[in-house]
Amino acid sequence: MLGLGHRSETVHRSNLSAIVRELHEHGPLSRSELGVRTGLTRSAIRVLIGELTELCLVGEGTAAALGTPGRPSSLVRPNPLGAIVLGIDVAVDSVGVAVVGLGGEILHQVRIDRPRGRISVDQTVADLVELVNVVWAKAPGREALVGIGVAVAGLVRRRDGLVYIAPNLGWRDVPFGAQLSEALQATVPLTVANEADLGALAEHRRGAAIRAENLIYISGEVGVGGGVIVDGRPLAGVAGYGGEVGHMPVNPNGIACRCGSCGCWETEIGEGALLLRAGHPPGGGRGEVDLVLQEAAAGVPEALNAVDNVGRWLGVGLAILVNVFDPEVIVLGGLLGRLHPLVLSTVEAELDRLALQASRGLVRVVPSRLGGDASLLGAAERAFEPMLSDPFGWAGVRTAPIAASA
Repeated sequence: MLGLGHRSETVHRSNLSAIVRELHEHGPLSRSELGVRTGLTRSAIRVLIGELTELCLVGEGTAAALGTPGRPSSLVRPNPLGAIVLGIDVAVDSVGVAVVGLGGEILHQVRIDRPRGRISVDQTVADLVELVNVVWAKAPGREALVGIGVAVAGLVRRRDGLVYIAPNLGWRDVPFGAQLSEALQATVPLTVANEADLGALAEHRRGAAIRAENLIYISGEVGVGGGVIVDGRPLAGVAGYGGEVGHMPVNPNGIACRCGSCGCWETEIGEGALLLRAGHPPGGGRGEVDLVLQEAAAGVPEALNAVDNVGRWLGVGLAILVNVFDPEVIVLGGLLGRLHPLVLSTVEAELDRLALQASRGLVRVVPSRLGGDASLLGAAERAFEPMLSDPFGWAGVRTAPIAASA
C-alpha cells in the first residue's frame, strides 16, 4: 500500500500531465481555462505552471487585445522546443520523417518517393536511417528528443512493434521496431503502430475530426486501412490488430486478396481496383491514379465507371461500419480523400440504403484535412505519449543526438 508521500507524488505528476496534455492538444489557454478543463484550483495551477516553465515545457505571455474592456488575458503556451519527437511513416510508395514539437508544431519535414521494388525490410531500414540523418541534421531542439513514432501499413503488435503482416510491403513476422531502433541507435522509446490507427489519432487531434469523440478514419492507397476512436480513445484490440477494415470480406464473389482471403473490401476500393476498372495497369501507382482522376474530370466513361464502382463499394463497407460503431464522423484519407468529391453522392446513397437510419442520421463523411501526412503526424502524436503521461519524468532530460549510420 502506497504511503502518503507516494500518493502525493503520484497526484502531483498526474496534475502536471493534465496541464501539459491540455496545452499540447488544444494550444494556448488561460489559467482560468486550464482550471475549468482540469478541475484544479487557481493556486495549484499557478504552482504547476511555474514548475513547467522551469522545465522549459511551457511559457506564458499576454494574449492580443480583443477590443474589450480590461487587460488582455495571460495565456499559457506549449513550448515547441521543450520536447520534440520524430514521426516516421512507411508507406508502399514513399517514406516520410518529421520533427514535431510540443503542441504539434511541425519543425521540419521530408518525404521521398520510393520505387515499389525497394520495399524489403533491409532496404526500408536503410532508407529511413539516411532520411532521419538528413532531417536530424537540420532539426532544432535536438537535445529535447523524447520519443520516436513509426507508422507502418500493416498489422502491428502493439507491445513490441512486430509487424505480423504487411501484405502490400511483402513483410511477415518482422521485428521492425527492434530493428529500426537498433539501426537508429535510439536512446528514447520507439513505438510502431498501424498507419490507419495513427491517421485516426492525427485527424482526431489536429485534423477533420477535432471535436468528434467517435470517429472512423479510412485510408486508401495501395491497400485500405482503418482506425476507430470510441469515446475519445483509440480502439486497437487486445494486441493492436483491430481496425483492419480493408480485409473485411464484403464480396463473396470477389477476387483474391494479398492477405490470403477473398473478396476483401480492399480489392473493391483500393488503388488496384480503381486502376484495373479504368483500364490502367493495376500496379501503376500514383501517376496512373492521377491520370484516372484527370480522365474522370474530362468525362471518360471508363474512368467514370471505375470511380462510381469504388464509390458504391465504399458505401457498402461504410454502412457496415456505421451499423457496428455508430460514429459521428467518417474521415476519408489518401486516395479515398481525393475521390471524396467524386463519390460522395454514391456513398451517401449506399448509406441511405444499407445503414440503420438511427445511426445514419448522425454520421458525416468528410475528406481528411491532413492528407498524406495524417499517419506521419499520428506517429508523432503517439511518440509524445510517454512524456505527456509523465512530464516530470521526461522534461529536462537531454538526449544525445541520434547517431545513426547507413
